[in-house]
Amino acid sequence: MTFRTLFGAAIGLALSASTALADVTVKWLHLNTDPDVGAAWSEIVKNFEASHPGVKVEMQFLENEAFKAKLPTLLQSNDPPHLFYTWGGGVLAEQARTGAIKDLTEAMDADGGKLRAVYNPALVNGLSVEGKVYALPYQTGLVSFYYNKALFEKAGVDAASIKNWDDFLAAVKKLKDAGITPIAGGGGEKWPIHFYWGYLAMREGGKAAFDAAKANEGDGFKSEAFVKAGQDLAALGKLEPFQQGYLGATWPQTIGAFGDGKAAMVLGFESTVYVQANSAADGKGLAKDQIGTFAFPLVAGGAGLPTDTMGGINGWVLTKNAPPEAVEFAAFLTNPDSQKLMAAKNLIIPAAVGVGDAVGEPLIKNAAQGLAASTWHQNFLDQDLGPAVGRVVNDVSVEIVSGQMSPEDAAQQIQDAWALEN
Repeated sequence: MTFRTLFGAAIGLALSASTALADVTVKWLHLNTDPDVGAAWSEIVKNFEASHPGVKVEMQFLENEAFKAKLPTLLQSNDPPHLFYTWGGGVLAEQARTGAIKDLTEAMDADGGKLRAVYNPALVNGLSVEGKVYALPYQTGLVSFYYNKALFEKAGVDAASIKNWDDFLAAVKKLKDAGITPIAGGGGEKWPIHFYWGYLAMREGGKAAFDAAKANEGDGFKSEAFVKAGQDLAALGKLEPFQQGYLGATWPQTIGAFGDGKAAMVLGFESTVYVQANSAADGKGLAKDQIGTFAFPLVAGGAGLPTDTMGGINGWVLTKNAPPEAVEFAAFLTNPDSQKLMAAKNLIIPAAVGVGDAVGEPLIKNAAQGLAASTWHQNFLDQDLGPAVGRVVNDVSVEIVSGQMSPEDAAQQIQDAWALEN
């Protein structure tokens, strides 16, 4: 069912016959590098174009870091994309404040809220700013550890016994003693390392610490929980757990090192089982049954819960002057049928209500179950805290783990950046 037939004239987006026959190009900017996702998207585009004569969807690509760097300029240009990817959080809020993106609240609530009802309410809220919806939910995700079963067995490490940070550090030492690189780390792009500091801060302080810091209460981001998170991360860094050259490694290189069997673990996304294969030197990577997963460990005495999770809340943003056809396509791309297609191929944990059962891959289903049990799902900090503060979090995370900055100085820098922006 198309957006037009489902929501009709009630939201003022139905096209007249003359408009439907006009040649319209929807410019869709994405940062996907997974060929399987690309193939599924091409199938969805083909279905959309078949049911929308005269409308063409043009897929435009930017690499992850280039996307982040160039998007603000593109949004202010005379030729912005009509549709682009978002992680939500502070970056989305900043885009909303510029007036460069479309407020979708009216469309979501039209015709009795039929479009809003398609999606998980928590994800709609996660893509809202001051009560207004600025993106259509597409997927959610979970960051957790993935490990090479054969390398763990070789080193005598039992993943099921890793419950707290001390257990994790002990496993790292045991892997090193066995001559195995414990972790594939991506310091070149920095954001993969911020997962460590972010999760440790969640485990040390729990949701209350983040709520207080964001509300400018107490010592904010230089409070004890955030300093302790840095100390925990520094302890990991002193073990030199990552592959040689990790400070310059991109994410594809990082996940490729895991897929090549050159590191025992990677802190990655629910798509790790597929991405590691595509990024491996042989294009095959580790066999699926040789990959295990476990949740980010707790810390002794911390306020965080084992069911507190970190991961993406992802969606599609429409730019201010995007044509109605672009809104139709965004709704088509995220409707239950399209999300079921993606989920059945084990490519996403869908945002649409009632589609999660379509996921068949055990590791991805495990992530979906973890998200279903989540007591607090924290968006990526480099997105949630806004671009300026997020860059500082990414920078200091790498500097802590590489021994270039003290945990205290790192916490102070994050707080200073937060205070400057808020």
